[in-house]
Amino acid sequence: MIDLGTEDVLFEQHRHVAVITLNRPAKLNAVTAEMSAALVTAAGYCNESDDIRAVVLTGSGRAFSAGSDIRELDKYVTPWDFRNREDYCDSLKVLRKPVIAAVNGYALGGGLETALICDIRLASTTASFAAAEVKLGWIGGGGTSALLTRSIGPSNTALMLMTGDPIDAARALSWGLVSEVLEPAELLPRALDLAATIASRAPIAVETAKANLAAAYNLPLDQAVAYERDLQTVCFATHDAAEGRAAFAEKRTPRFIRA
Repeated sequence: MIDLGTEDVLFEQHRHVAVITLNRPAKLNAVTAEMSAALVTAAGYCNESDDIRAVVLTGSGRAFSAGSDIRELDKYVTPWDFRNREDYCDSLKVLRKPVIAAVNGYALGGGLETALICDIRLASTTASFAAAEVKLGWIGGGGTSALLTRSIGPSNTALMLMTGDPIDAARALSWGLVSEVLEPAELLPRALDLAATIASRAPIAVETAKANLAAAYNLPLDQAVAYERDLQTVCFATHDAAEGRAAFAEKRTPRFIRA
């Protein structure tokens, strides 16, 4: 098990699934520089571990995350220092493993950005989402505009960015911001079950699917299709693909080993 150097971020592993919990409930899991560094460490560990095949990210208490701890922002001497800080959103962007956000409560500002960076978002009925930075005099810097627009469209994104007002879980579901809304007691079990299902698939194929999704957003259609074909060829040449074909022929469950 890794040492994150703080109790404000917890790390657990359940077979092939890592669970990262923001654990500063008294401050709505507002992220400090120490927590950001811990998330960088956790993300690096997950990338390097062949045993971890999926990640669940959640929060303790009544918040997923309220974003950056506002009181720490005045510590940056210049705007350039602020620009070049080690940001927790960036730490999650480098994760090659699939990430499920189990949004258990408030996802505000950088907390919303954090959820948006995850591949799949599940929400509790108590969850709410807001791009709240505009109420304090700035905007998000972790990809809010681009990621929100891709999830909920330009008009809904403009509504959230320009008002800073929250939307509840039901509206988030209707807009496509989250995939499922569950009762609070069902949220984490559902996230773990979904992560376990993903972890049972061929790991290289899953990681390739994640990389392919990123490319699909950024490439012209013909290039995206060609890239997908190339990635399919890479997957087809793996041991796990041969195992999948053999298991199908033998009518048994495949045993994938990430090779």
